[in-house]
Amino acid sequence: MNARNGIPASEQRREASAWQGGIRPRYPETRIEHAQIDLALNAWLGRLTAWVSPAALGAAWQDWAAHLLLSPAKQIELGIQAAADGADWLRYCAGALLGGGGEAVRPLAQDKRFDDPAWRAWPWSALSQGFLLSQKWWHRATSGVRGVAPHHADVVTFVARQLLDSVAPSNFLATNPVAQDVTRARGGENLLRGALRFGADLRRALAGTPAAVAFRPGREVAVTPGTVVMKNRLVELIRYAPQTAQVHATPLLVVPAWIMKYYILDLSPHNSLVRYLVERGHTVYMISWKNPDAGDRDLTLDDYRRLGVMAALDAITAQTGAPAVNACGYCLGGTLLAIAAAAMARDGDARLASLTLLAAQVDFTEPGELSLFIDDSEVAFLEAAMWQQGYLDTRQMAGAFQLLRSNDLVWSRRLRHYLLDLPDRDNDLASWNADATRMPFRMHTEYLHNLFLQNRLASARYLVGGRPVALSDIGAPVFAVGTMTDHVAPWRSVYKIIALTETEVTFLLTSGGHNAGVVSPPGVAGRSYQVALHPQDARYLAPDAWQAANALHEGSWWPAWEAWLARHAGPARAPPPPVAGAAAPGSYVLAP
Repeated sequence: MNARNGIPASEQRREASAWQGGIRPRYPETRIEHAQIDLALNAWLGRLTAWVSPAALGAAWQDWAAHLLLSPAKQIELGIQAAADGADWLRYCAGALLGGGGEAVRPLAQDKRFDDPAWRAWPWSALSQGFLLSQKWWHRATSGVRGVAPHHADVVTFVARQLLDSVAPSNFLATNPVAQDVTRARGGENLLRGALRFGADLRRALAGTPAAVAFRPGREVAVTPGTVVMKNRLVELIRYAPQTAQVHATPLLVVPAWIMKYYILDLSPHNSLVRYLVERGHTVYMISWKNPDAGDRDLTLDDYRRLGVMAALDAITAQTGAPAVNACGYCLGGTLLAIAAAAMARDGDARLASLTLLAAQVDFTEPGELSLFIDDSEVAFLEAAMWQQGYLDTRQMAGAFQLLRSNDLVWSRRLRHYLLDLPDRDNDLASWNADATRMPFRMHTEYLHNLFLQNRLASARYLVGGRPVALSDIGAPVFAVGTMTDHVAPWRSVYKIIALTETEVTFLLTSGGHNAGVVSPPGVAGRSYQVALHPQDARYLAPDAWQAANALHEGSWWPAWEAWLARHAGPARAPPPPVAGAAAPGSYVLAP
């Protein structure tokens, strides 16, 4: 026993190793009292700042402001631009008063706030054009300042956009002609009903009560017939009932992300990827993750690998007798599956026939807009919240995702609900999006440090069983899917799997975003994709060159993947014998 705080020497070495590995040690209640004070203060402060670190924001602002102060050329450029924008606005206003047309500046393609014809009439046109010109000027002011760290520049640009969006003329009755027209037509009833709705939403938010959803697992969604064939403290393994007389010999394991519930891949019958696969002769197994609580605070990322991926593989091979399994991972589930595959390859475990990664990153140097909320300061802030309650709450994660699309998820929603009194846009994907999960303190801490901040997996420094794993060891063929407008796993980041592995990789780029791009059943208009095989011995092709070189195909990407999967799924045979268990969707997905 060493004298330091009464902690055994072996435990001291373990904690020191954890620090060297990039993982912060836990903070047991009986140790490191000063750290508990810091954590308690940060946890309290986080409730006031929506879990955004004021230190991180302050550092970004200081970096930008100091370098702008040291850049007189940039200041002159901004002054000239402000004068030009002001002249453009005055010229536009004069033309509008005289009945002229035209625009001083156009909104971005995804900005629908001023689409209504009412915004083209005076004086509303002047308000909208003035706002858009201000938005354009602030984007110039917060970007391209010499010497500012790229991350800080992105943060300042993002915060400026959030502040501008909060005062957009579309948000207020006095400056929104559409809301005024609705109010006159309805005699103010929309405002009264909006106020009542706001009160109900506020009461529900203060009480922490989730909003009611129209699509419930096991009733309207997650209804593909199946059985829970294995259960442990972290997962339920669902095997879906066969829908064909014969099935492929090699079953498929699907590993969804644990940040949300699994049924994104089994929504309504018409857009269920699971149903699509079983109707084409695949034996599909799905992991359903437990929604962790404070008692699960010490679950590790390796527990998710062992109790999730590896336990599922053991159960599947035992139940079916198949020597190998096709495996598919979505989002974080794909990252975890890649870790498991690399560890299996290192250890000579050949039970993976193929690997499919859906919108999943294995290299985190370009992680998308979520990186705005992930740096050392922000991670320390999140750790305080997780330390206090044992997990990262759904509301703390939802706030970040809403800010990334504040026009659609915050301000436009408030306009529709509180000023225009429009009904909710209920659909299965929106209901799933509201059905978020928690994440254990230790697992999420390890994920943020080892993968997001230190990128250990891509650099062959991630440890499994005390030894590093390398993606280059993976020998199974890979099918990787990126989505064009993904803000969580940008497609160029997903594409890096080609450079990090030494096996054949089929890469597919589909239209849509992180969720809607994956949930892309046949028959939906406006969908398209590109796909190409990268042989094992082929030269690397940069992502933009790959995109330019490959033809665009109209329609869903599902048939292209299913055809590839069928080639690796073996011959047809009788379905494996049934296994007794509870009916799908099981109990874990229903837990609040």
